[in-house]
Amino acid sequence: MHRLEDIHFRDPYILAIPSRKKYYLYGSIGQNVWNGPAIGFDVYESEDLIHWSGPSPCFRAPADFWSDHHYWAPEVYEWEGRFYMFASFKAEGVPRVTGVLVADQPEGPFELWCRSLTPPDWECLDGTLYVDDQGDPWMIFCKEWVQVEDGEMYAVRLKPDLKGTIGKPDLLFKASEAQWSVGGGEQRNRYVTDGPFLYRMQNDELVMMWSTSGQDGYTLGLARSVSGKPQGPWKQDDKPLFANNGGHGMLFRTFEGQLCLTIHAPNSHPNERPVIFRMQEKQGQLTLMDNPT
Repeated sequence: MHRLEDIHFRDPYILAIPSRKKYYLYGSIGQNVWNGPAIGFDVYESEDLIHWSGPSPCFRAPADFWSDHHYWAPEVYEWEGRFYMFASFKAEGVPRVTGVLVADQPEGPFELWCRSLTPPDWECLDGTLYVDDQGDPWMIFCKEWVQVEDGEMYAVRLKPDLKGTIGKPDLLFKASEAQWSVGGGEQRNRYVTDGPFLYRMQNDELVMMWSTSGQDGYTLGLARSVSGKPQGPWKQDDKPLFANNGGHGMLFRTFEGQLCLTIHAPNSHPNERPVIFRMQEKQGQLTLMDNPT
């Protein structure tokens, strides 16, 4: 069994399945996250969020798979009886995309379902699934700073089978719109958009967590949809949720109903690890509680 401090993952994502009384932890495998051929994706399992069994391989690319490096940010959702993994993939000379894998069980094995849900000539990453009030699926994703300098956030409606999109992506905001976002590069005009995750608050507000570079390193902040819909418009909170060199967060509930946040921290290779915090939601605000679980 492992503890979180033993697991070298970036971009952690936890799927809680009450019928199984199990939590499933996915993430970008840390050892070759930046360089070298991709390994694939692994999953860990836990009943208490403290002790984790694994890793078990849940995706290994077949010989004819188009992508060979930068397998990033897997997120797994149960949709119409199957499990769909949204993840980023890259190959030399081919723009980074968010594609979809599918499996009959949360532990896999996953296989290719849709090569790409992002525009073929865009450098994109970190697609996340959101189902609106009418039951229609959407994907929120990032257009990378490497192509546009000021990273952008988009929403696009998906077909019900998650194999394609409906219409063109809507631009939601640019990274520099958040006052806690700090630019980089020689002209300080490169702004990062990473890791969107949407959540419907108890007061019915629709909020989005996302990550960027901040004053003290990697930073996790919050935007709010003025319309309550994924297409926005979106307004950035004045202060970030977590500003101490950690981020790429998502929210889930324990089987006891406690709202939790998981991020990777620190954001420095090779020390990044999944961390879980209990969250307090009160009067339209999300607050990290002092002690991680």
